[in-house]
Amino acid sequence: MKPVDVASALLDRAAADAESLLRGLTADISSLTDARRDANSDDEHDPEGTTLAWERSQADSLRLDAVARLAAVAAARARVAEGTYGTCIRCGGPIAPGRLEARPWTDRCVACADAP
Repeated sequence: MKPVDVASALLDRAAADAESLLRGLTADISSLTDARRDANSDDEHDPEGTTLAWERSQADSLRLDAVARLAAVAAARARVAEGTYGTCIRCGGPIAPGRLEARPWTDRCVACADAP
């Protein structure tokens, strides 16, 4: 299999995972919103544990991460099309194959990703 085909397959899987997560989180957020709408209690001060507001905030944060992941995958697909996939956008050096396998949407080598 050619490197471009491998990259495309990895990006397809990453996009499918992010889309699945996004669907699930959207459903969770909707459910939490519905549960809170009909409640007349003050869950912000409930000593019984986490609040609906906290759970919704956590789910929304994860949802935003999934949206960002989809955008990163789209940008990586554009780099594949341009022929620049696997090249660090910061230093211009190669991105290690293991890093691309683990994070196929990445646009930076390890050194540049760790730099401030």
